[in-house]
Amino acid sequence: MSLFAALLLSAALFPRTAKAEIQGPVCRGTLLQLNVRESGESRTDRFRFNLRLEAEASTTSGALEQLSGRQARLREVLEPLVDGRLVIPAPNTYAMDGSQPSSGYRAATTITGTVGRSNYNTLIQRAGRLPGVRLQGMTSLPSAEAQDRLQDQLLEKALQRGQREAERTAAALGLRRVALLRIDQRSHATVRPAPMAVGAVSRFRPEEAPLPKASLSLALDYCLN
Repeated sequence: MSLFAALLLSAALFPRTAKAEIQGPVCRGTLLQLNVRESGESRTDRFRFNLRLEAEASTTSGALEQLSGRQARLREVLEPLVDGRLVIPAPNTYAMDGSQPSSGYRAATTITGTVGRSNYNTLIQRAGRLPGVRLQGMTSLPSAEAQDRLQDQLLEKALQRGQREAERTAAALGLRRVALLRIDQRSHATVRPAPMAVGAVSRFRPEEAPLPKASLSLALDYCLN
């Protein structure tokens, strides 16, 4: 076989512009479109905390120096309690009471991290006793396994609910067959921040914190016959 003939045969067997089109099922009855939403809660596995750290002085350098000392002390308190690393962005400095330098300067930053259930109360109490520290919130977080399990449960409930609504609509129209044509799934996991202030409460219990919440939305197409 000549080289030219071989090239022609190759082009015939493997065309360059081959197109593959995938078409969904066609409804030859009544098309019903539903939007179904389910939500639920899962057990808290750990917490993400958000602290604000501030310092004040007559000069910006003084405020930064005081903030650095407080940050070192806070880091020393937190590191034995947290899971993973602390996140501490560069501080901001600004004049107190607007643009009046005579009022002094304030330096501030935030510190975030994750703490387990067993250290929940300890972190709140110890951080709240330090000068310049304000606890802005503790956010409940689920474990990966609990989140996946909740999503599976929500998906099953949403599909069952969609099937019931489709069957009810079909019955109202005098139809008997219900076929699911399309599923468009959108999941959303939310975590609930709980603003807190350390005051007269002697103990903060992790089981009393708001639970993590997740939601799932399905766009469902049914064919009714």
